[in-house]
Amino acid sequence: MSVPDPRLHAAMQSAVQRILSTVADTASRTVDVLGMLALSAKSNADRQAYMAAQYDFQHKLSAFNMTFTSVLNEKVAQQLHPRSTRPMAATDWTALGLVGDQEVEEQVTAHRLGLAIEHECEWELRELDAYMGSLLGLGRPDPERNPIRPEIVGKALFRAIESVTTDVGVRKTLARELSHGLAKSMRQCYGAIVADLSARGVQPVGLAVRSGITGTGGVTAPASAAPRTTPPDLHRTAQTLSALFGVPPPSSFATSAGGLFGPSGGSGFAASGEGSHRSGFGAAAPGPTGSGAAGRVSDAQMAELIRRLAFLASTPGALDPAAASGWTPGMATGGVGGGVPPSGEALSSGLGGLMAVNLIRAHREELVRAASAPLDHMVIDIVASLFDQILSDPKVPPQMARQIARLQLPVLRVALKDVRFFSSRSHPVRKFVNRMASIACAFEDFDDGPGMRFLSLVRELVQQIVEGDFDQMDLYESKLRALEGFVQEQAQDEARAHAEAVELLAQKESQLRLQARYAEQVQAVLLPLGVQDFVREFLQQTWSQVQVEAAMRHGPDAEITQRMKQAARELILSVQPKHSPAERKQFILTLPQLMKTLHEGLALIRWPEDKKKAFFSELLPCHAQSLKGQPLSDSQRHQLESHLQALDRLELPKAEDTPPPDAAPVLQGEPTGFSDEEAAQVGLVQEAAVDWDGQVDIDLAHLDDGAAGGDVDINLDGLGAELRPETPTQGAQLAQYVQAGVAYQMFVDGAWKKVRLNWVSPGRTFFIFSQGHKHQKIISMTGRMLAKLCESGRFRAFEQAYLIERAVARARRQLAALTAHSKS
Repeated sequence: MSVPDPRLHAAMQSAVQRILSTVADTASRTVDVLGMLALSAKSNADRQAYMAAQYDFQHKLSAFNMTFTSVLNEKVAQQLHPRSTRPMAATDWTALGLVGDQEVEEQVTAHRLGLAIEHECEWELRELDAYMGSLLGLGRPDPERNPIRPEIVGKALFRAIESVTTDVGVRKTLARELSHGLAKSMRQCYGAIVADLSARGVQPVGLAVRSGITGTGGVTAPASAAPRTTPPDLHRTAQTLSALFGVPPPSSFATSAGGLFGPSGGSGFAASGEGSHRSGFGAAAPGPTGSGAAGRVSDAQMAELIRRLAFLASTPGALDPAAASGWTPGMATGGVGGGVPPSGEALSSGLGGLMAVNLIRAHREELVRAASAPLDHMVIDIVASLFDQILSDPKVPPQMARQIARLQLPVLRVALKDVRFFSSRSHPVRKFVNRMASIACAFEDFDDGPGMRFLSLVRELVQQIVEGDFDQMDLYESKLRALEGFVQEQAQDEARAHAEAVELLAQKESQLRLQARYAEQVQAVLLPLGVQDFVREFLQQTWSQVQVEAAMRHGPDAEITQRMKQAARELILSVQPKHSPAERKQFILTLPQLMKTLHEGLALIRWPEDKKKAFFSELLPCHAQSLKGQPLSDSQRHQLESHLQALDRLELPKAEDTPPPDAAPVLQGEPTGFSDEEAAQVGLVQEAAVDWDGQVDIDLAHLDDGAAGGDVDINLDGLGAELRPETPTQGAQLAQYVQAGVAYQMFVDGAWKKVRLNWVSPGRTFFIFSQGHKHQKIISMTGRMLAKLCESGRFRAFEQAYLIERAVARARRQLAALTAHSKS
């Protein structure tokens, strides 16, 4: 029977308080986010939905927090004391019933809320599960027994949202925005809980070192030592690898090399009638030296072998494919394996030439002898096949492929210890390798400039991994942070190189932020005013831009600025009913000047002609109708004048009145106040310059990207959530995920061109790309333009899948072809 740690309750109270504080802070921020989303909404329906959600949430925020606190404490207590339920004797027949729709909705919604948090906090949760396994006395990490797992938080969150409103639409909006905010916040929260448990002296349960027997029969660990993994974990590992790569799992989990590799030691993956190297998993494995368990090597010895091979692979020329034929693995390891030199066919495995030696395949004999189970042999062969694909990937520059090749043995060590390397895209090692390749794709030259600096950094980081303790995930995470730091520094260098363009676009974004703030103030004044919807929307969204543009160019006290402000009042009065002859005469006299001012203001912001025509086509009938309408009552006149005076008192906001860029959502407005000189200076791509009706040529390189597709896609049943792409590679959603330092493909001047994103404005309103190397030119565009290019298929990622994902897909296609060939 498991015995909980005495520190359990104190630790759980601290953890729950951290979650409550995180949720309360996120809820408070969500109120502001909903208001900003309402301002940036593209339609009145969306705007009203966000405003309703903000109103309800702001007024019921205290009820939300109280409900979440109560439900979370209740759920956690049930998890800690699962047997403290009502006895059967106290339950009557009236308590029995069918599960209602409300319960089903709660389970589904809570599951979705929890899943959003779990995807973002995957690695923190894995570490937390190890601590919880120790606190609860389980002796192993068990995600289903974690009392504060995302599923529990999701259930409490659902009940708290229920307490805010009964409106289904508002609930969905709140659930969506809260899940987005919490997914980010809970990652830090879970990390803080882990740090607190560590500070309390709680030791996480881990994978015990596997017991082994030396080559002379001496036992290196007590017979009672815990196995590295439990049998269910082994079966799950085998099933995952089998599903991912379409290979049969080991027939047994015996410690001998029989079973999976057969009596002769040959690989079970080879197609019948062919050499095993044709399968993509290397040459046949010899049987172990000795009989039974006498030939196994301990996990520590396996680690030592991998470390020695990884270090020797860092010597100059060790990874050169041209030198492979003269390199004997037994020589490199001091006679450990004494294997035969790898042939060119074995190195390539049916692919084009590799850019570096496949070390796992070259040293397969030693590695298989050091492995203690068929499942480890399976992992060795699969990782070797992956690096066949990685080292022959056409999108990876050869200089970077050499550096990635130095990580073959550290990656193998990680894969042997952690099967989530295969099934989880967010694994730190996968993210590190993928990020190296993605950043490298953005450089055209590695002989000088930023490309050379990046290659030097990667060489240093890889060397630190090879020489360090590459069993620890913290090592890879720290190197990943170093890569991201380089990208940020490079973005700053690019910003300095294009200082004039960056300064101009930053000024335009600041102006757009002022416009958004002023539009919010105008909306508050015009909301109760009796005026046509198209006039209200014009004054709020468009004429507010005119007023801000005039103030920015000529100053707030200039004559043109005051005239644009007065035009807003006159436009409202022009559509009001006019009963007396004096009012009609005054309207006819002032109308020409009003129309002239409107045209002058719209030209100031370069409002598109089609929008002008649409607006005036609605305005003119309203002017005609105003001459026939019923007159306003005295009370209506007083209310109208009161609102107009409030509009006159509005002052243009200052820069310090606007929220900081990192606290505001992406600005959705379209800056239109670019002069021809400014547009040419920043290389601005304008909508009129794009042939939206033209056909986009098929990019053959894009189709041959090696991404998963067809019948061998990697989105498999039971694994789809973890294998789903983290970021889109094409389509409308891509615009929200583009990041500086990454290469993309843009359809420019009737052809596909490779571009590199150099700079993104703080509010993601403007983007600066560079094209070419020696004669580099910049291409700038607004966020709306980028979204339209993505939506129309004229902009997409240079990599349609990350490097390891491409390798997995091609390996699976190769195996599928071999399987079909063996059956025919």
